[in-house]
Amino acid sequence: MIKKSMLVTGATNGTGFAIAERFAKEGYDIFITSRTAENAMKAAKIIADTYKVFAKGYALDVTGEETVISVFNDIKNMGYLIDCVVLNAANLGIGMDFFKVKYDDFMEVINTNIGWNFTIARQAALQMKERNRGSIVFINSNTAYRAIPNRSAYSASKAGVLGLARSMALDLGKYGIRVNCVLPGMIKTSRWERNDNNCQNAPSTYTPIGDIAEFADIANAAYYFGSDESRNTTGAELVVDGGNMIQLYPLIPKQPKTGGSNYDIE
Repeated sequence: MIKKSMLVTGATNGTGFAIAERFAKEGYDIFITSRTAENAMKAAKIIADTYKVFAKGYALDVTGEETVISVFNDIKNMGYLIDCVVLNAANLGIGMDFFKVKYDDFMEVINTNIGWNFTIARQAALQMKERNRGSIVFINSNTAYRAIPNRSAYSASKAGVLGLARSMALDLGKYGIRVNCVLPGMIKTSRWERNDNNCQNAPSTYTPIGDIAEFADIANAAYYFGSDESRNTTGAELVVDGGNMIQLYPLIPKQPKTGGSNYDIE
């Protein structure tokens, strides 16, 4: 009997790797993608050795649907019909001044975060349809609702993913396929350790619960949507941002943060 399997994009480190770990802990066989085959295979080996599951890495870049099809054909040829796909990889579109950003650069963010993820979701859904069950999870962002400076393409793409996910949930529900979105806020990453753009003192670090997400928090949310624990949930959103989105404005102390936890925007 083939065990449950899942694929997660952009999973060689950070949030994506934590998601792969979370599913591996539950006995899922894991397929990992990265822009480079070497990094994907290295991450897969760590998962396989640590959690004693089957894991395989693939190079998967924004080069067209043919590459995506070949990955899913390989998975199927090994005897799998994927149970869950988590779409974590994204073009962050950082530093895109509205008046200066090139059109091609703007559209690259849109095409990656919406179009490329659509092709992956479709190939996964074709396998899920054969068994009349499956789960597609988008790792989205609370910037789909809350704009941040010089990130117009990113925010637009993440808002677009919400519409795509709802449409997919409607179209695919009759095939037993669920589609949901996790919306992280700031996440504790290496970019905060470097204090890129003074992000340690960004207003969104000041949340009602006094903390922001760790990688495991996002992984737990992805597992909830990806597993049978949410079998009757589709077209839904789960915000994981320490309550940041409920604030009209953050309560910022007079003395800014000078150290402590590591944060960043995913």
